[in-house]
Amino acid sequence: MKTSTIALALAASLAACGQPNSSKAQDGVFADMNRVVPGDASSMKASFSPVVREAAPAVVNIAARGVRQTQDPFWSMFGYNAQRQQQVGSVGSGVIVRPEGVVVTNAHVVEGMQEIKVVLNDRREFAARVVLADTRSDIAVLQLEGVGERLPTLQIDDREEQQVGDLVLAIGNPFGVGQTVTNGIISALNRTDTGITDSGSFIQTDAAINPGNSGGALVDMDGDLIGINTAIFSRSGTSAGVGFATPAATVRRVVDSAVGGATAVVRPWLGVKGDTVSGDIARSLGLERPQGIVVTEVYRGGPGDRAGIEEGDVITAVDGAEINDQGGLNYRVGNQEPNSTVQVSVLRDGRTETLNARVQTLPGDASIDGATVIQQGGLSGAQVLGLNPALADSLGGDPFLSGVIIGRVDPRGYAARGVGLRRGDVIVELNGRAVSAPQQLVNLQRGAQLTVQRGNQRGILVVR
Repeated sequence: MKTSTIALALAASLAACGQPNSSKAQDGVFADMNRVVPGDASSMKASFSPVVREAAPAVVNIAARGVRQTQDPFWSMFGYNAQRQQQVGSVGSGVIVRPEGVVVTNAHVVEGMQEIKVVLNDRREFAARVVLADTRSDIAVLQLEGVGERLPTLQIDDREEQQVGDLVLAIGNPFGVGQTVTNGIISALNRTDTGITDSGSFIQTDAAINPGNSGGALVDMDGDLIGINTAIFSRSGTSAGVGFATPAATVRRVVDSAVGGATAVVRPWLGVKGDTVSGDIARSLGLERPQGIVVTEVYRGGPGDRAGIEEGDVITAVDGAEINDQGGLNYRVGNQEPNSTVQVSVLRDGRTETLNARVQTLPGDASIDGATVIQQGGLSGAQVLGLNPALADSLGGDPFLSGVIIGRVDPRGYAARGVGLRRGDVIVELNGRAVSAPQQLVNLQRGAQLTVQRGNQRGILVVR
């Protein structure tokens, strides 16, 4: 596992997944359904086996193999940049969601792999190919090859009727031992700001999830798929009762895109950026409690701007679902179809207003085909492009930034080894002056200072 093995030590887990204490559970729109606590001994002895019988046949084990280029450690000691091929493998889980053999798993299970084998619950084996891998949600869609009959499936339940405390089952292939079922409850809903993705809202569960469970099913008591098990927080690398599943709404979005022939998941945006309402901000605005995000930027001409959203507004909900941070806003808007209309609840001057916003795709070209490849100077080995919102978003950058973005970095080039640049870094200034074109970065000399935005952090890198 990759994101799901976020767990070699506490420091490593925090670096990979963000601060657990900073993640938030937001109130969603969930059905008001009756729940009954077991009231006698016979009820306590009730079995999950009927649910497992229905769900387990659709959960598969995945074994993938590939080859990657790595630095030869022996020649590295002598300063040589020798590369060697290394066999790599991955073991994970998946879920059949279409009877013709469409399988959902985590993108990191199959990333960079050339051979993928899928083993069904009844031990039949199929080769598979990747139809679409969406790294933003860490969801990949596979197609089994040579399927001659209708396969068992799990229904994707994206109605968001779950409640904290509901019983769930996690089904997958932990440690590669074979299909395993664990049970627990939903510990929290709408977990954002976890560090797993920048636009994810996760279901948290205490059902045991371990390495190899990646891509497996989180199932409710109706036997429906409510999430794909994706990540854990742990000191040891094994389950500590804090697991995260990608919600079914996101899963369905990726599956529909793949089955519809798309090569990428197209996510709309609102064109609004904001900060979480803290306790101090809530008091200054006269709010009863901290809720929502304060709008700090509105993209001119974007969906939010046309809907009438202004800087200083507090966005409290989208389509009735409470919003408490930027990740929650990105999730609610990103799961919509482009050109659909959402209702945005805002607090302005002490009054609550509802604005209708037609969300659209980010402006600009996300392709990196026209990148400038720098072949000499301090940024040799880097592919750089002028920034636009669509490109920044596709590379994990901030769509509101201006500057030049790094599309790819040759790990053997000086940009990576000497300067430390990474894919998705945005160079906003060179020696204190704004950067607007790739040509400004050609043939940089020693001592040049680059102001670089990486995620939410900004710093200075020096060409040495």
